[in-house]
Amino acid sequence: MVAASAALDDDAVRAKVLAAADRLYYSLGIQAVGMDALRAEAGVSLKRIYRLFPSKESIVEQVLAGRHEVWNALVEQAVELDDPRQRLLAIYDMLARWFDQDDFRGCVFINSFGELGATTPRIAAIAREHKAEFQERLARIVAEAGGPDWLAPQLAILAEGAQTTAAIAGTNEAAGQARRAAEILIGVALGGDPAR
Repeated sequence: MVAASAALDDDAVRAKVLAAADRLYYSLGIQAVGMDALRAEAGVSLKRIYRLFPSKESIVEQVLAGRHEVWNALVEQAVELDDPRQRLLAIYDMLARWFDQDDFRGCVFINSFGELGATTPRIAAIAREHKAEFQERLARIVAEAGGPDWLAPQLAILAEGAQTTAAIAGTNEAAGQARRAAEILIGVALGGDPAR
């Protein structure tokens, strides 16, 4: 398999290594996956991996960048609705679908921060930036709905807590519970029927 990868160009090999790293890091944890395991999973020689990536940390950073893009695409798809209240609630419906996936292991940013945040400042910064951007996205939807500034951070905390709870519990129930709590908060903040 390593010989077959020798014929691939650098972009194809980089993509192959990142896909393998994403699978392994997400399912087993970053620290549990050594470079030999990554080499075997990707079918790429260590020499070539190190030629394309200066360090394991750079691989982790690029895996997180890819996950950030996937997350943003899921959020954007979920909120493609006209009513801002329903756009906010759609986040929790998206979470429920994600939690039902067989390979769900929680939020890769929370997991990475938990594993490396105390010792790897760049990984901690990437996780913080990702979470801040999600909260900013919620704040824009809240503003479009005419809601108060305090609503977006509280809705974000519900989503973050649901992700952690679902990973530990192994069910999607946390998404529904977070959605119901979000309905109450939105109802208080925006008035009207909270379940609308």
